[in-house]
Amino acid sequence: MEASQFKSDQYVRFCPGCGDHAICMALQKAMAQIGIPTHQVAVISGIGCSSRMPHYLNTYGFNTIHGRGGAIATGVKTSHPELTVWQMSGDGDCLAIGGNHFIHEIRRNVDLNVCMFNNRIYGLTKGQYSPTSPKGFISKSSPFGTVERPFIPAELVLGARGTFFARTLDVDMPTTVDCFVAAQQHKGCSIVECLVNCVIFNNGTHAWIADRDQRAEHSIVLKHGEKMIFGADKDKGLAVVIDQQTFVPHIIVVPADDSRVLTHDAHQQDPTLHRLLALMGQNKVENVNADEQNDNLPIALGVIRDVEAETYEEAVNQQIASVREKSKVHTFDELTATLDTFLL
Repeated sequence: MEASQFKSDQYVRFCPGCGDHAICMALQKAMAQIGIPTHQVAVISGIGCSSRMPHYLNTYGFNTIHGRGGAIATGVKTSHPELTVWQMSGDGDCLAIGGNHFIHEIRRNVDLNVCMFNNRIYGLTKGQYSPTSPKGFISKSSPFGTVERPFIPAELVLGARGTFFARTLDVDMPTTVDCFVAAQQHKGCSIVECLVNCVIFNNGTHAWIADRDQRAEHSIVLKHGEKMIFGADKDKGLAVVIDQQTFVPHIIVVPADDSRVLTHDAHQQDPTLHRLLALMGQNKVENVNADEQNDNLPIALGVIRDVEAETYEEAVNQQIASVREKSKVHTFDELTATLDTFLL
């Protein structure tokens, strides 16, 4: 299939320079690569810039109300498990008003592909701070700097016992397409955090990794079964050490030829290492003054966690089939025949 088959006839109304353009193109490329016919795909969204996406994909689509995309997507997948269901949401739509639905679709392991666009700002409502804005961030709703600590999406996903988490960057098209393909192939709730730039209200929010000259030193693309090596010259690797006083594991940077360099295992059921990897570089994300903290760990991109577990719709439909098999009532007429009747 060709990416053009997944392009709708609608004019794309993202602002010029918005990172959402790249995510839209990556989705179309990934859907073509996956090869599922357009009529077997449904794209559900809430409200926000990213939630325009159903209009730009030649599939079934539905704009819900703010924060409720996860609830509708769960209903669609449970009632029509044969469909491939994608959910489009932003850091505000997904983690603020929609936060409750977000953690429960993860906990239930509904077989959805959730694209969470993270530009660390409310873009559609014109520049208020969001749940992922760093502490100290100055915005229209925090003129002296927000005093709140931000959510780290990966922590929420793993805390809700998530089975799949990936992170990608709008300017890295190959990694983005790979993440979307892997999300679709995963059977369960797949969360892909898409780091995107809001050129109007939060321009340069991911510049420390988006900049081509800095990206190789400040990020690592994890691939299952491959050594965790990064750097412009591929001369750095990641290893784990245990603090001898607290017995807490830490990730450190070592030379690429060090025997301690880790091999990525996205399928490891225990989430301990996945959490450590997902939290790397978060000092730069959590606080506007993070450069003073000298965090030398790269931020992890690619598929960080991908493990198997029973899906929600499987469990629900298996239960329905089991109850039907044991029941003596199979039709509505049979049901009414079991009730008391009165003749007038």
